[in-house]
Amino acid sequence: MIAIEDQIADLVASRTDASISVQTLGNFQVWRSAELVGSKEWGRDVSLQLFQFLITHRHRRGLHKEQIIDRIWENVDGKAGQQNFKVAHHGVSKVLEPDRKSRTESQYIIRQGATYQLRFEDMWIDVEALDQFVTLGNQVLLDDPQLAQLAYREAIALHKGVFLPNRLYEDWSSEERERIQLLTLGAFISLSELLVKDNPLESVRLTQQALQIDHTWEDAYRIQMEAYLEKGNRPMALKTYKQCERVLEEEFGIGPLPETRQLYTKIKTIH
Repeated sequence: MIAIEDQIADLVASRTDASISVQTLGNFQVWRSAELVGSKEWGRDVSLQLFQFLITHRHRRGLHKEQIIDRIWENVDGKAGQQNFKVAHHGVSKVLEPDRKSRTESQYIIRQGATYQLRFEDMWIDVEALDQFVTLGNQVLLDDPQLAQLAYREAIALHKGVFLPNRLYEDWSSEERERIQLLTLGAFISLSELLVKDNPLESVRLTQQALQIDHTWEDAYRIQMEAYLEKGNRPMALKTYKQCERVLEEEFGIGPLPETRQLYTKIKTIH
């Protein structure tokens, strides 16, 4: 088995080595052999929709063409949907492999009968790399906190914003968007927790970034309170609790968890 440290290094290097690189977070961009693909190359938006759909469902073992059509173009009638798919598939193929000869197998889109899936192992995709960095960090969190920090930092560096911001209102993208957000928040929280004792100010910065993603994330408030307490800034620790209490009440009509309240009580009793 390859050591975790080597896996992290390989994952970092894979971005440079990839012939196709894809950014989905904060903005959608594709690089082919390190050259940015211009928006005009995609032609009609259906090509972009299909490629983004395949990225979103990259872990599925193949989807039937009719399923894909129904999910992406649910309000389009049958004949128009079939035409959309034909145009989109051709457009994606031309963007990814402009020099591929006709009637030859695609390197990136696997077709088996009427099912299609993305061969994403042959490309670099930011959300896939983020997922793997977090997984590696979690694997060594207890045994090697320093290495876990490295993995989490690599994951966080990839977070440029929400997943596929140009498809915010597409049902087919919402589940993956939520999953990536939770994964990213987990990386922020795990890293900030590791740094509370040795670098509390960095821990505060990271929790603030987490709260920019989701201002109701209670773990971030609690770790921030601990970090301020570590710095001896009791007023800011108490202020952070009050902010947490107000946000949770406004958003959900609930109070902080018992462990957050216990920390607040501990801070109040310090003289």
